[in-house]
Parts: sequence; C-alpha cells; structure tokens
Amino acid sequence: MAGRITKSLMTFSLIAFLIALNSCSKREKITEFDQLKGKEFAVPTGTVADALVLSTFPDAKFRYFNSVLDACLAVKGGKADAAAYDEPILKNIAAKNPGLIVLPKMITTDNYGFAVRQEDADLKNVIDSVISDLRSNGDYDVMLKRWLPDEGAPSPMPEIEAGTDGVLKFGTSAVTEPFSFVDGSQEIVGLDIEIASLVAKRLNKKLEIVNMDFGAMIPALIATKVDMIGACITITEERAQKVLFSESYYTGGIAALIKE
Repeated sequence: MAGRITKSLMTFSLIAFLIALNSCSKREKITEFDQLKGKEFAVPTGTVADALVLSTFPDAKFRYFNSVLDACLAVKGGKADAAAYDEPILKNIAAKNPGLIVLPKMITTDNYGFAVRQEDADLKNVIDSVISDLRSNGDYDVMLKRWLPDEGAPSPMPEIEAGTDGVLKFGTSAVTEPFSFVDGSQEIVGLDIEIASLVAKRLNKKLEIVNMDFGAMIPALIATKVDMIGACITITEERAQKVLFSESYYTGGIAALIKE
C-alpha cells in the first residue's frame, strides 16, 4: 500500500513539474509594451498594482507574491511574463539582477512627494525650495545616479552636516529602496532620506528618522508624531485632503519588469 502511495505521489509530482515546465516554455519573449496584453503579471500581495495594471490591460492575469523581489524573481524564473510595481523600485531590482529590465513605457504615471501637516505651509515651502535648488544646480541628477544606478546597488549616502537648532522628525517606511531603506550598516538611507537631511540642514536642525509601516505615516503626521514624511509617496487627491504635499521630486508610476 505504502509503495503504491509513494509511486502515485511521484507520478503526481512529475506531472506537476512537466505542466510547470511546459507553461514556462510557452511564454512569449516580451520586447514591446503592447505585448503585455493578456499576459500574466507577478505582483506583490496587498498592493494596488493589479488594479492599476487592469486599468491599462483589462485582460491581464495575475500571480501574487509576498514581496516585489519575489515577484521579479518569478519573472526571471519564467513563472510570469512580467512584474508590475513602482518603476524606481523595479529599476533598483533590475540593476542588481542581470537578465531583468524595465520597459521604458509606463503602465501608469504618478508623482512622488513629501508631506507635511496642512497647517505647516512654511515647512512645505522650505522643502520646495530645497528640491528646486537641487534641480537647478545639477545636484539632483547626481543624486539620481547615486540612488538609481544602471547596474549594481546604490552608492553610499554622503554625510550631511546636522543642524544645532532642534530636531526635524522625519517619518518614513524603510522598505522602499532606493527611496528609503536599511543599508548594510543598518542605517536608514535613500533618496528621500538625503533630501530630508538637506531640508533639516537648511532649517539648522538635526534629522531624526522615525521608521514605521507605510500605512502608518499619514496618521503619525496628523497626530504630530513626526514633522514630515516621505517614502516613495504618490501624490493623490485623496491624500491631499489630509496632508499638504511638497512639489513633486520624482515622476514614476507603475512599470513592467521583464526578462531581457
């Protein structure tokens, strides 16, 4: 009896393997945006990436994964045609995983910004001024190359002198590399952290980073637990009813990652 069960299990496993192998081998090589119609997307569980994909590709199919990295590796392993998520985060993963690329045409386009309390227009103006200066003097382009290299991991964050006149509490969610993440030294770094540090410097304050879940940032800001927040936050009308957004510092959105 045990022998028959073992043999049946082995047969079932072999059939499942052959089905999976056959499924992978039938996937069309994607090179153009329009080829994504009707394809299977890998997306992280608990995000709105699938809904945004459906707004452009209503016949899309989905496979769900615990993280965006798992979704991308599924594409690399032939388990899905493309991964869909925020463009800069996909670019960061592709740069560190040869054989993966991000299609240049976006599925959706969004603007990312920092947020402060609605009554804190003065702080918003300082943030806007820092962003404007970074763009005009060329430092912004240098920062993008540091945090979003074409290949490999982001470069180390430069040291920024801290101010001496109090503290600027910055709320973030350090799981949005390259905007906000924990580096090999267990320090929270990223594009958003660097810009926030420059805002604090302009105010002659020390930046105090408060790490939290992404969904907790706006409530923490409203409750005055932090002074400003940032972590690849999309500027939306719904959020703008609760907080005051800075000028956009990055235009991104939902993109598609494919096998090269």
